[in-house]
Amino acid sequence: MRMRGGRRLPDGTDAGDTSEGGSSGGDASGGSSPPAPGTTTARRSASASSSAAPAPLPAGPLASPWVRGPAALLAGALPTLAFPAPGLGWFAHLALVPWLLLIRTARSPRRAALDGWLGGIGFVVAVHHWLMPSLHVFIVLLAALLGLLWAPWGLLVARLLGGAPTAPRAVAAVLVVPSGWLMIELVRSWEGLGGPWGLLGASQWEWGPALRVASVGGVWLVSLLVVAVNTGVALLIADRAARTAAAVLVVVCGLAVAAVAAWAPRPQSAGTVRIAVVQPGVVEGPGSVARRLDRGEELTRTLAGRGVDLVVWGESSIGAGAWQRPETARRLAELSRRVGADLLVNVDARQTDGSGRSGIFKSAVLVGPGGPTGDRYDKMRLVPFGEDGAARRLLGGATSVGKAAGEDRLRGDRRVVMTLPDGARGLRIGPLVCFETAFPDMSRRLVRDGAEVIVAQSATSTFQDSWAPAQHASLGALRAAENGRPMVHATLTGISAAYGPRGERVGRPLGTDASAAEVFDLPLARGETLYGRFGDWAVYGALAAIAVLCAVEGVRAFRKPVPGPL
Repeated sequence: MRMRGGRRLPDGTDAGDTSEGGSSGGDASGGSSPPAPGTTTARRSASASSSAAPAPLPAGPLASPWVRGPAALLAGALPTLAFPAPGLGWFAHLALVPWLLLIRTARSPRRAALDGWLGGIGFVVAVHHWLMPSLHVFIVLLAALLGLLWAPWGLLVARLLGGAPTAPRAVAAVLVVPSGWLMIELVRSWEGLGGPWGLLGASQWEWGPALRVASVGGVWLVSLLVVAVNTGVALLIADRAARTAAAVLVVVCGLAVAAVAAWAPRPQSAGTVRIAVVQPGVVEGPGSVARRLDRGEELTRTLAGRGVDLVVWGESSIGAGAWQRPETARRLAELSRRVGADLLVNVDARQTDGSGRSGIFKSAVLVGPGGPTGDRYDKMRLVPFGEDGAARRLLGGATSVGKAAGEDRLRGDRRVVMTLPDGARGLRIGPLVCFETAFPDMSRRLVRDGAEVIVAQSATSTFQDSWAPAQHASLGALRAAENGRPMVHATLTGISAAYGPRGERVGRPLGTDASAAEVFDLPLARGETLYGRFGDWAVYGALAAIAVLCAVEGVRAFRKPVPGPL
């Protein structure tokens, strides 16, 4: 290597050497042109880090931010097709691939974070689009805020999938990218952010092997495996050097699902129970509360002589005016005697709870032949904007454009497991109300408290013609499979459905066009699933994977030599 002036740069290169091979070029007079400051150092640094840097932005249409932004929004919205009502469950294993491929081509961390944020907005709006009639413009504001959760995920994807991933980096990507996604699902599962609606694993509610996975690690483990498959497929497409490792990892995911399906503990049969669901149908206009009660009573009478153990009505099946009249309790008691079974009704009215608080509660109330039995569960997790007014207090009158309740509901303070009379073999039921079925921990705790059947009461009439009723009903399959206990989902207007202890559908669901009573023969089960025993261990594993990545990156940054002054 030629020396010019005897001075060398701190990295060992010659200060005057401007050629890659060590020779210098000259001008016409034979002199050499002075090198650009830092040219050789920059070239060497870029070469050393090329394997870890994100791939350069393509020269095609995606080079334009005006094209790339909408592309990110669309890519983030694609997973919605895997959920009901489209119900393309298989598509969930490929739906994230366009988004992953887009992020990996970001030419800067800022662009990668922006692609993640925009895709997150697309996902939130698409999954919750049926809320638009209620929240109007606020759905966009909420999506923009929640979409920020995907910005760090975009950085993570660019770091692990960008450039030319090596085999070790491909393995890390398949482990850590799904873990990052799970952290997003965990944060947005907080009740104040809308709850765990649209968890990616919930799209697999009809696939038997996925339900078996849910019995081991809950919906969280299903989400992890779905994102892992997407990451492996993205690696197969993106880089030839990583294809072998990616193919092996995808096969490993498939084998893991097969192993769980074959060897995970299965619920043990413990007989059957006959539960009826009363769905009065859409009742609107003047006197709707009274007409809803009349229709529920009429349908319940048709169940006489059918040997049912419990009759379940939907959420808010009895309004304030009706519940405050003594005649209502008499009518319900007469229905119980006629049918020969207790009724689980749902009251949306001003009441006083056991601790002396007075206000409007949404309560599951058990009624027997002698009237209300005293068993009552008050809804603990309230719908933001709709039932919990914290958002209204935060944003003031701006939320008046939505369809929120005129007065806040009060929150219950304890879980309740109700025991039916000996005529129903002392069956123990765990009630949930409305979107509480979206929270895996609530049904798990009820089962650990002794519930043999999970009973959910809901009303999605506000979103009758949207995808919401089908999405809500599908959650029952996950909750049943996670806990190894059957579940009944009863609504005012559909979809009402029932699921066995493995998450399998039982009987005929009642659609949104039905006004009917349906009887379900539910298989009971005993024993404990691995998810019931160990809980959210998949979440803790994802946290550990993220922590290991941060530790490795921190060590690398600490050990990296600091360049001296030129």
